[in-house]
Amino acid sequence: MKRFLTTLMILLVVLIAGLSALVLLVNPNDFREYMVRQVESRSGYQLKIEGSLRWHVWPQLSILSDRMSLTAPGASQPLLSAENMRLDVALIPLISHQLHVHQVMLKGAVIQLTPQTEERRPKDAPVGPSSSIPEPGEERGWSFDIAKLKVVDSVLVFQHDDDEQITVRDINLRMEQDDKKQAHLELSSRINRDQRDLNLSLVADLNAADYPQQLVANISQLNYQIQGADLPANGISGTSTLTARWFEPERRVELSQLQMTANDSDLQGTASVVLKEKPQWVLDLRSSKLNLDSLVAANAVTSTQAVQQAQQQPTLPRPIIASGGEDTPYQNLRGYSAQVNIAASSVRWRGLDFTDVQSAMTNQFGLLTVSELTGNLGHGSMSFPGQLDARKNQPQLTFNPKVDNIEIGPILTAFDYPIALSGLLSMEGEFSGDKLNADAFRRSWQGNASITMSHSTMTGMNFQQLIQQAVTRSNDDVKAKENYDNVTTLDSFSAQATLDNGDLALKKMEGKSSVLALTGQGSLDLVKQLCDTQFNVTVLGGWEGDSKLIDVLKTTPIPLRVYGPWQKLNYSLQVDQVLRKQLQSEAKRRLNEWLEKHKDSSKSKDVKELLNNL
Repeated sequence: MKRFLTTLMILLVVLIAGLSALVLLVNPNDFREYMVRQVESRSGYQLKIEGSLRWHVWPQLSILSDRMSLTAPGASQPLLSAENMRLDVALIPLISHQLHVHQVMLKGAVIQLTPQTEERRPKDAPVGPSSSIPEPGEERGWSFDIAKLKVVDSVLVFQHDDDEQITVRDINLRMEQDDKKQAHLELSSRINRDQRDLNLSLVADLNAADYPQQLVANISQLNYQIQGADLPANGISGTSTLTARWFEPERRVELSQLQMTANDSDLQGTASVVLKEKPQWVLDLRSSKLNLDSLVAANAVTSTQAVQQAQQQPTLPRPIIASGGEDTPYQNLRGYSAQVNIAASSVRWRGLDFTDVQSAMTNQFGLLTVSELTGNLGHGSMSFPGQLDARKNQPQLTFNPKVDNIEIGPILTAFDYPIALSGLLSMEGEFSGDKLNADAFRRSWQGNASITMSHSTMTGMNFQQLIQQAVTRSNDDVKAKENYDNVTTLDSFSAQATLDNGDLALKKMEGKSSVLALTGQGSLDLVKQLCDTQFNVTVLGGWEGDSKLIDVLKTTPIPLRVYGPWQKLNYSLQVDQVLRKQLQSEAKRRLNEWLEKHKDSSKSKDVKELLNNL
């Protein structure tokens, strides 16, 4: 054992002595000009290293540098700059004057992908033939290879043309690459923009064997969280896995095997984009559960007051950015084309639970066509095909909704309409406007629709009870069954609706139940929440007795006006006029009968004058 320890110590001393001699004999600054020439010859970029290079022995043999930068030809600013750089090198190749770099580490790096850092060649510069053949060996015969890359606490600044800059902060990157161009990558970073913070981390395996013609990335783990303005109070977080492919000749990115979660929602499918001057997108996505209420703040989509109690959470609004002119709504649609298919088994929106949702949309540089948007709500179904034309400064939307047997009560509650109405709604119509939100629909949309309802109930006013109580107060001979329900129920109802900038006109209203029938027309002010409707109500049942007046009332429409604020309706009932007309009619009938029997009577002349005055 003593001899073994002695041998081990001798080997350790020899190793330390060899390293010290190597460090003393090899000057790392000999690599400076070589690395600069290699970078320029292979890529055209200018590598600049400030200060002197120096060795760092423990725990890894490394070359340290001060501030460094990498600049594209003709660019006014460097593409990459770092506070310091560390090159972890292999020991044995140094003996034969070869530089094998196992890992490049950049600390405090700033990467700028902006117009100022792009390559700019002189207009009259000659273009030589491309070649992948390396240049002949240099005077010292050094070779250059990188196996690992590490970036710590760095920043990426991205800007496309004149768009707003996007800054990616706290970048921590580790990448390892083997001889077959197979790389393993781990990345974490943070992005802040428009008062929103996005934190993400990913683990991926890259296949760069065919790069730059093709690059394949298998992302096995991606975690993200976004918080801030116009987002739910708890933000949006989730995970994702996917395979991404880059095809250089077509400049196309393909995403396949996409599995993504966002809060309690999920998304699967494929996507691709061709990166032309105006990108071309193709998306085919599906979801088993899509909860929009947990993904989007209510005021960001609808521009209305709070809708559901569960949604009444404080959200930070996005900042208003002053500019020379106001952006045209939906103008971003002009910058790309897209084909989008989305299918979801379950969708929750504004407290409404939809099932079997199918959508198919295309965008042709500002002309968005929704050829299919269907789904089920309860036992009913709905379809909302339409079109959004944003190619001009004033956008134009047109939709042709078709609704079949949808319960109207939850819809009124979801959109904050204080109308106590329930029943199965069916509708078919055409509407147009300039903005797609609930507030714009209230104020600036136009359209027409045919409406039918079955088993409808309006709480707060019983038409039958109002009329019968008024009749019984005016005539002791008429009695009605006691009815204390403060509702009006109709088995069927139909109307023609016309919407004009907040004024909803209802014409040709017809309704019927076992106890009453009605016709009428009216209007609703969607902005001020007022109504003014005129009904002619015939009470068919609920009377007691067998008088002729009851028989008349069963066939006589009673004028009824309902008006005022939706939450505090008023009514005006003209029962006395109807009873007076009935008495007049009955008096005329009896006087005419008397005249027929007493034509030769001396009093017939007086009776005729009385009839003329009635």
